Amino acid sequence: MRYRPISPASLAEELTDRIDALTDRRRIAVAVDGAAGATETTELADALVDPLRLRGHATLRVSARDFLRPASLRFEHGRTNPDARYTDWLDLGALRREVLDPLAEDGSGEVLPALWDASRDRATRAARVPLPPGGVVLIDGELLLGAGLAFDLAVHLWLSPAALRRRIPSDDAWALPAYERYEAEVGPSTLADIVVRVDDPRHPALFSP
Repeated sequence: MRYRPISPASLAEELTDRIDALTDRRRIAVAVDGAAGATETTELADALVDPLRLRGHATLRVSARDFLRPASLRFEHGRTNPDARYTDWLDLGALRREVLDPLAEDGSGEVLPALWDASRDRATRAARVPLPPGGVVLIDGELLLGAGLAFDLAVHLWLSPAALRRRIPSDDAWALPAYERYEAEVGPSTLADIVVRVDDPRHPALFSP
């Protein structure tokens, strides 16, 4: 792969250009995918909000962390089971039903920004947010690609194996096999529309085919 260095500010500008160019969609779903805690998915998604609004797009932030399954399901095989993290943590059906389906051409446009508070293990009871035509939903999270979710643009923040092991928080080190399995079975860099190398988050590099 060939990467060109890019500043975080220029990266946000280029991504905003790409999203703004999706003029054939009524509403737009953008995924920012990367290993939780080891990549800056939240920061990058947040950085796109104001530039998109300045270009006239109503913009809503959604985190996949707010669409996890209840603890009784996530931790059925233990709290540190990497296979469960890979297959059982994210409520794909809820994310599709509550966020992505409403963005479809025939969708209602009313998006649920959060479903489940994992820290309290209870429903958030969040209200739906109406998104007008031209609106954008920015969804950040881990292991988002290859599961049949209908994103209009997918950004993958890629780490070399050494950088992933170095940068993952110690509390999440047990999840490394899940990310390795994701890389081997899904190949997120081959599915994403945009790939950004973030071994050093201060100096990202954009993949140039």
